[in-house]
Amino acid sequence: MNACSEDIKDILLADSNLGLSEESIWIGREPSKPSNTVTIFDTSTTPPMLTLRQGENYFHDAIQIRIRNTDYRVGYALANQIMVSLHGREQEAWNDTLYSVIFCTSGPAMLGWDDNNRVWFIINFECHRRDSDGESV
Repeated sequence: MNACSEDIKDILLADSNLGLSEESIWIGREPSKPSNTVTIFDTSTTPPMLTLRQGENYFHDAIQIRIRNTDYRVGYALANQIMVSLHGREQEAWNDTLYSVIFCTSGPAMLGWDDNNRVWFIINFECHRRDSDGESV
């Protein structure tokens, strides 16, 4: 099973309404350039659900998406579009992982400005998922 951020990156790239490209979306580390980026971070949440049989863990993962942009309005609009794209997705398989549900837990919210006068917005999501074949990792 991939890190949740890997699958979310693929979901966002597949949504043509967002206009994102491989050069604009990052995982785990935000580069200094380009100025306008989307970065996905794996964050912590509750432990996996334990079921009656060994090997049936159901994962409750979380991610934070940080949007950086030189224009406040454009950055906010993209953050909102990403929230709408991901919130409420259910029963979708991505990279051999079944996402039972993805939902927004907070955001979009302005985080602040960096030293180069670029604004940051953040959105947080929880992702409930398991291997698509039902087996645990």
